[in-house]
Amino acid sequence: MVDPYVPGWIICTALSLVALYKLVFAPKNRCASSEAAAQCSENITTATGECRSLNRNGDVDIIIVGAGVAGSALAHTLGKDGRRVLVIERDLNEPDRIVGELLQPGGYLKLIELGLEDCVQKIDAQQVFGYALFKDGKHTRLSYPLDKFHSDIAGRSFHNGRFIQRMREKAASLPDVRLEQGTVTSLLEEKGTIKGVQYKTKDGQELSACAPLTIVCDGCFSNLRRSLCNPQVDVPSCFVGLVLENCELPCANHGHVILGDPSPVLFYPISSTEVRCLVDVPGQKVPSISNGEMEKYLKTVIAPQIPPELYDAFIAAVDKGNIRTMPNRSMPAAPYPTPGALLMGDAFNMRHPLTGGGMTVALSDIVVLRNLLRPLCDLNDAPKLCKYLESFYTLRKPVASTINTLAGALHKVFCASPDPARKEMRQACFDYLSLGGLFSEGPVSLLSGLNPRPLSLVLHFFAVAIYGVGRLLLPFPSPKRIWTGVRLISSASGIILPIIKAEGIRQMFFPATVPAYYRTPPAA
Repeated sequence: MVDPYVPGWIICTALSLVALYKLVFAPKNRCASSEAAAQCSENITTATGECRSLNRNGDVDIIIVGAGVAGSALAHTLGKDGRRVLVIERDLNEPDRIVGELLQPGGYLKLIELGLEDCVQKIDAQQVFGYALFKDGKHTRLSYPLDKFHSDIAGRSFHNGRFIQRMREKAASLPDVRLEQGTVTSLLEEKGTIKGVQYKTKDGQELSACAPLTIVCDGCFSNLRRSLCNPQVDVPSCFVGLVLENCELPCANHGHVILGDPSPVLFYPISSTEVRCLVDVPGQKVPSISNGEMEKYLKTVIAPQIPPELYDAFIAAVDKGNIRTMPNRSMPAAPYPTPGALLMGDAFNMRHPLTGGGMTVALSDIVVLRNLLRPLCDLNDAPKLCKYLESFYTLRKPVASTINTLAGALHKVFCASPDPARKEMRQACFDYLSLGGLFSEGPVSLLSGLNPRPLSLVLHFFAVAIYGVGRLLLPFPSPKRIWTGVRLISSASGIILPIIKAEGIRQMFFPATVPAYYRTPPAA
């Protein structure tokens, strides 16, 4: 019985404290035992209105392996949507790479869509408005079709490491995202379902982490992809990287492609004072740097083919000696749908970096995955989630397949060849793009990620081949020219059709016929 002489405000205060105690401590008491913890899976709504799950494995909804471009952007995107994300990255120091330095305008639009556009600020990133194409002393300028966009929309080129560090900082600033340095050694599997990862911290501790969904983004050298896909990695060439200092490109704020012999040479700005040079060397073996073979190759074979404006800076960069190499990998997406796990980024799909499309594909994939995951409150039903996420592999195709196919086809066309048909195809491509108007705008809009339409790509590619045949047959055809024209069409087909087949004809051109197309989200 309450004492009638106790003031009412004291009674109200005491009752409020009891209620507060139950509210704060009761949930922990309910889940004190391991058996009870298994029953503590429920849905809550975040302050932003997004729905997320309290999972059975603790405080993590999603584990992301790798904090490169794909992993960092994905962590920020999912964390902003209210998912609790653990990112495990082998090395959180600033990366130092010679690729992943050019973001196409289509990729920049995706960056804006993800709320990450400020990551290209304060890193001395340079705007890129198109390409300059050089061949045999002639050149043509190919501008991105940006007339319909805001003035800020353009490509961006930068130091890859600075860009990644900005995205890591942005992701880590979210309360639901935790970045941890460690090396993931294996995926934890139970009855065919991935439950999490086993990893080693930087101080050597062996730990494990569990979550309903594990997303592997550990890059082109991934050691985890074999259990999640059928990797068929091709290495058609290697890039030899140099940095040219304090020089001006012939066409400011443009990427430069020199159709050299034996293969293309690229130049593009990565800061206000530096220009990246990438020399494509066919095959998997490059001249040795240590014994001077590389220096000789660059000075005697490559230097005479580059524009005169860049010659002195190129020679100075070679003499400086900071020469680096990187194998160019190509790998079609061939996933095994696995409950509890997903592949993203270069761990999942690679294309030749000639067109600078890798980051655009990765950011586009993140937008697709974000939109698929948003309706889901509970990620704990791994089989249902896996079946639902099969839509991801189809919905990503328009952008990914267009950029992948174009990169592989252009590299083969741009490489020199003793075959007369291939020579004609290379010359026809240069001349076709030099026509301007629709003939340059169409292919450049494909390359830039602004018009990701596979059918448009195929039409332009064979238009180049037909244009080349027309040049051969005019003004008067001869048996030799006719035969070369036939072989040109055959060569063009031999270049593009195998790439399309690897990408998946049905998914590229008839996605609506794939059963997983826009599959209904599983019931909560």
